[in-house]
Amino acid sequence: MNWKSLGRARRWIAPISALAASLLLAELLLAGLFLAAPFLVEPCGPTAVLAQSGSAATSTHRKTSEPYTGDLTIFDSPGRDERLQINRVMDMLGIEAGKNVADIGAGSGWFTVRAARRVTDSGTVYAVDINPEAIHYIDERAKKEQLQNIKTILSTPDDPQIPAHSVDAVLLLKAYHEVAHPVTLLRNLRSSLKPGAKIGIIDRNGSAKNHGVSKDVVIREAAKAGYELRDTQDFVKGDGMDYFLIFTAKAD
Repeated sequence: MNWKSLGRARRWIAPISALAASLLLAELLLAGLFLAAPFLVEPCGPTAVLAQSGSAATSTHRKTSEPYTGDLTIFDSPGRDERLQINRVMDMLGIEAGKNVADIGAGSGWFTVRAARRVTDSGTVYAVDINPEAIHYIDERAKKEQLQNIKTILSTPDDPQIPAHSVDAVLLLKAYHEVAHPVTLLRNLRSSLKPGAKIGIIDRNGSAKNHGVSKDVVIREAAKAGYELRDTQDFVKGDGMDYFLIFTAKAD
């Protein structure tokens, strides 16, 4: 075969090869072979998880947002108390004088200092974060604001490391969507709770791409970790995107 003939042959072979590949792909899809690759389907809610079976469903993790490591002062924007209705949130969580509270994903300590004033010197607030800079920031803030009832905890991503049987209320404020293994974290939290302790989660409907997580996903994950949904509210902010969920641990 001369070079011209070889060139003509290649021009015929290329489309034939593409057609063959397409036919093979179609056959594989019809045979259902791609169902054996659950990683090709990104879970986006209960329907996506239910569509997977067996070990595929338990081994698939939803995507989470990268934990924030930037300027911590942005959390203290003017008017945030009113936008989040944080006093109403604390009322619903039973945060009052003498109570012990955990602020998981404390960041700048914005909620920590408000809870610390609420519980007074007879209570304690545990400011929990995985970022050493945040812990240092909160330590300095507590000194500056003369709040002696704040204890910081440099935790691990999967374990808040709060003392056992120590807290009456917990809040994850716009932090849950950053937790890489939320079921594990919530399970590890259980030993830190007093009987009847309330766990509040405030976040926004969305996905990891826009720093949110579906409310239904949170409810499902909390149930898997051994919690019952006690209340669901959407009064925080006014854009209809944020939600406020309250859980308690199921009886063993």
